[in-house]
Amino acid sequence: MVALRLMRPPGMKNGSMNLLRRAGIATGSVAILLLALAGVLYALFDEEKIKQELTQVVLAKTQRQLVISGPLELSLWPNVAVRLGRTTLSESGSATPFLAFEQARLSVAVLPLLKKQVSVDGAEIENLAATLIRYKDGRLNIADLTAGAPGQKVGAGETASAPLKLDIGHIRLAHARLVWRDETSGKTTTISDLDFSTGRLLADGERKTLSVEALRLMTEGDLPGPQGNDRFTLKLEVPQLAFSPEQSRSESLALSATLTGAGRNLAAQLTLSGLKGSPEAPEAAKLDFNAEGKQGATQFKARLSASLAANLAAQSFRLEPLAGRLDLVSPGMPMKQLQLPLRGQARLDLKQQTAALELGTQFDESKIDARLELAKFTPLGMNFDLSIDRLDLDRYFPPQAAGSAASAGTTQANAPSPLDFSALKNLDLTGTIRIGALKVRRLELARLDARLKAAAGRLDIAPVSASLYQGTANGSLGIDANDNGVVLRQRLNNVSIAPLLKDLLGKDVLEGRGNVTLDVNGRGKTVAAMKQTLAGNAALALKDGAVKGINLAQRLREIKAGLGSKQEVTQAARSSEKTDFAELSASFRIAGGVAHNDDLMLKSPFLRVTGAGDIDLGHERLDYLAKASVVATSAGQEGKDLAQLKGITIPVRLFGPFADPAWKIELGNLVTEAAKEKIEAKVSEKKQEIQQKAGDKMKDKLKGLFGK
Repeated sequence: MVALRLMRPPGMKNGSMNLLRRAGIATGSVAILLLALAGVLYALFDEEKIKQELTQVVLAKTQRQLVISGPLELSLWPNVAVRLGRTTLSESGSATPFLAFEQARLSVAVLPLLKKQVSVDGAEIENLAATLIRYKDGRLNIADLTAGAPGQKVGAGETASAPLKLDIGHIRLAHARLVWRDETSGKTTTISDLDFSTGRLLADGERKTLSVEALRLMTEGDLPGPQGNDRFTLKLEVPQLAFSPEQSRSESLALSATLTGAGRNLAAQLTLSGLKGSPEAPEAAKLDFNAEGKQGATQFKARLSASLAANLAAQSFRLEPLAGRLDLVSPGMPMKQLQLPLRGQARLDLKQQTAALELGTQFDESKIDARLELAKFTPLGMNFDLSIDRLDLDRYFPPQAAGSAASAGTTQANAPSPLDFSALKNLDLTGTIRIGALKVRRLELARLDARLKAAAGRLDIAPVSASLYQGTANGSLGIDANDNGVVLRQRLNNVSIAPLLKDLLGKDVLEGRGNVTLDVNGRGKTVAAMKQTLAGNAALALKDGAVKGINLAQRLREIKAGLGSKQEVTQAARSSEKTDFAELSASFRIAGGVAHNDDLMLKSPFLRVTGAGDIDLGHERLDYLAKASVVATSAGQEGKDLAQLKGITIPVRLFGPFADPAWKIELGNLVTEAAKEKIEAKVSEKKQEIQQKAGDKMKDKLKGLFGK
């Protein structure tokens, strides 16, 4: 036998030695007691019985089915811990799964248990899957878990439950999947692969304090994109966060997100610093938002900063003042690069479902001020006011190829340009647009003022007014997404028609100044289809102008030599030739995309022109017969040539596609008419001669009768 004896160190007194011996005996006794207690716990631990009792309690209190198919394990060192395997919890009164996890672990520190205190060392859940549902009546599927029994009160002899106190060393949620299904809107949102963790968490319900260290949330997944799924990540990091009734405090809060897909990527980061204020009304000294992305060859960067004030009870937030910048780089823009400084303020009220944004910017020569108000979120109700001093949009469009303006009509007719107004169906909008000077696709407007209203799938822009080409425009435009229809009513007053047509259509076919009225409507899924359904009325009245493509006076002088021929003269329209007029008027009845006219009246000092015919807008062709007649002549040889045609009506047919029209003088009819005119002239001359001779004879007889 080997005996061990504690040797007293030199100089140590007997009292000190006795104290150490007693401490060792006490520690050993506690250890033996703990080991005995552990043995008893292990002996009494009945896994299946505990599972059964838990299942019965949960069913009795929540009417939910708890199924623990995995193991239930107990460990006592280094911490007292319970580990739970595969577990599911059903919806209330149903076998449909509500929540499930693969593994959960809860551990508490041993030493605080000796002081009758519970200190949770950690709570961990892996592979959690939960579905939250808002039913059509507004109830949540977790309402029975978050509220006490209806009407429950603390009775006599009962004590209210003690305020909640938590001291958790860490929390970890790994690879979670959360589903939110809103049956009121029919939408479902899924968050996959969610990780959440914290450091120490302290909560005191009596003092109403909460502090969290090292809070971290991260998730990633896929979103449907235009070319397959896009990959996204989301990360939230808060180093330290503390709340008390008096104040809230945090060093910083950082939220970042990325989105990556085919040919595009986006990265954004939101940072709050200097958080303070009460928990109900926190404030951030500075909010910084940065984003950058790429779509094809286009790149952008955005930077925004502001101070933040919130009222969590009222669910309202304010950002003011806002300041930042937007940079845009694209090889498709004429200037290649665009920089926009931003300034303004924003307000958001989630409880009232309202928001307001005031934003101003300036780029190139344009100063822009915008005000946006959301009156409701669902469905979206929006009011806005946009004011721009001058705007040249042509500077930001890709340059057009040579000759594209002249062939624009033909291209549009052949190309199946779709018209999709479906975005209007869920839009509730009213607003005003004012632009001092606007240039778009060469068309120049001044003092543009338009009122917009969108509701029930229809957009009405009325009234809309502007100054253009030395005149004014007033009217309205309506777009109906329910039948893909458009209604245009417009009156142009005292406009110069030549530069208007040249800038708008790229065509130089008419000169003059006057009025144009339009009242047309159409419907169709494409531009071509809508043109073929156009209906309504149109009219024009011009003064002191010219019709380009033919010089009728010159052509009529050339006709003199061809009156004996029945050949018709056909010639393409020439931009160098024109027929002047003092007045020009015409009205059109439009049906099936064809504009019919039968009251053309062109007046000049020498000519009168009437006509009738059709202009096929759907197929961009025309077939029009004009009838010209000489009413006066000038002195000189040219005047004598026209004098021989005085009183004769000359038919001139204009026909062919809009892009390349031609005119034809129908000489066959002209010869017949000319011969008829000559015969009638001869008959009239003979009549006058006979009448003259008869008159002379009558005079002679009268002289003989009276002897004078």
